[in-house]
This record gives sequence, C-alpha cells and structure tokens, in this order.
Amino acid sequence: MPNDTILLRRRGLLGLAIPALVAATTWSTARADTDADAAAPIQRLDAALLAAMKAGRGTPFSQRYAMLAPVIEQTFDLDAVLAASIGLGWAGTPSDQQAQLLAAFRRCTVASYAANFDNYTGQTFQIAPSVRSVGNGEVIVATKIVAADGSSNKLDYVMRSMPSGWRAVDVLADGSISRVAVQRSDFRHLLSSGGAPALLAGLQNKVASLSGGMLA
Repeated sequence: MPNDTILLRRRGLLGLAIPALVAATTWSTARADTDADAAAPIQRLDAALLAAMKAGRGTPFSQRYAMLAPVIEQTFDLDAVLAASIGLGWAGTPSDQQAQLLAAFRRCTVASYAANFDNYTGQTFQIAPSVRSVGNGEVIVATKIVAADGSSNKLDYVMRSMPSGWRAVDVLADGSISRVAVQRSDFRHLLSSGGAPALLAGLQNKVASLSGGMLA
C-alpha cells in the first residue's frame, strides 16, 4: 500500500478520534459539574447539622431551630415534598389551607432535624464523590453519618434540578426507606379522619412535642 494512502487513512482515523475525545471530555466535565452542584446543598446541610450537634441540648431548642431553618429551606423543595406526601388531594386543597399546611410542615421539618441532631460524640458526615441518576432528571446524593467507633448510617438525598438550583425532594433512610412514603402513610390517616384541618393540627402537635413545648 502506498505510503500516502496509509497516511491519509491514519489522518482519517485521527479525525474521527478527535471529536469522540472532545465529546467524552465534555461529558465527563458536565458529569463532574452535576456531581458537585447536586452535592453542594447537602454539604451545606451537613455542616449546619454538625454545628447544631456540637451546640447540643445545652443550647435552647429555639436557637438550634434558628440555626437550621434557613439551610433546610435552601436544601429542600418543601412545597414539592409536602405535595408528594399528601398526594392527589393536594391539588384540590384550597390555597389558604395549602399556605397554612406549608408553614406548619416547614416548622415540623426543621423541628425534626433540630430534635434528632442534638448531640455530638465525634460523628462525621461523608458524601459519595459521584451522584447516581434515578431518571426524571433526579439524582441521588449518597451520604453516611459515621460514628466515632466507625459504625455508620446511610442517609441519601433525592435531588431535583430547579431553576434556583438543585433541591432535595426526598430522603432515603438506610438507602431505601423513603421519608415521603412514610409521611404519606401518616398523613393519609389524618386526612381521612378530618381533612386538612386534622393534618394541620397533627403537624402543630408534632412541632410542640419535638420542641418540648418551646415552639407552638
């Protein structure tokens, strides 16, 4: 085979390889950006939880609540979480009741974190270096809470890309137990017994219980 023909073929193969390499590099960069962007809210949440844990029970509940509230609001799409937890009935709920339920749900969510992350004994938070796609534009940011003795608990966050950035729309305890699913079951009982007013009262009572009566 003439040398010029071999050279032309090699150039042709190189011409095919360069776009493929550029495409692979672009995809890799985009994936890395997605990983970092989706994990960023969880990194901020973990830092706030660690601070609340170190503040501990010696710090008034209301102060720990105030520490966590803005971070939780920025981490979660609480509107979407509440709507998914209520289910099909949410769309038919009057707007004034929706507003009341969302305010109570927000307080209940923050109070739950303040009550459950109130003691520091050397724990650390670890976030997986890459996210896992679960379809519908959602990814899972996998985290672990590691105790001083090396034991750990999984706490994964289902993240969805919003115009304002990535937001969590569900939490998976032990990697599989959906918080939204658990709440949907709990809410169903309240809604069936007394509709939105019963759910509102239930959320308010839970806030009072979690805070030891410090939050009404």
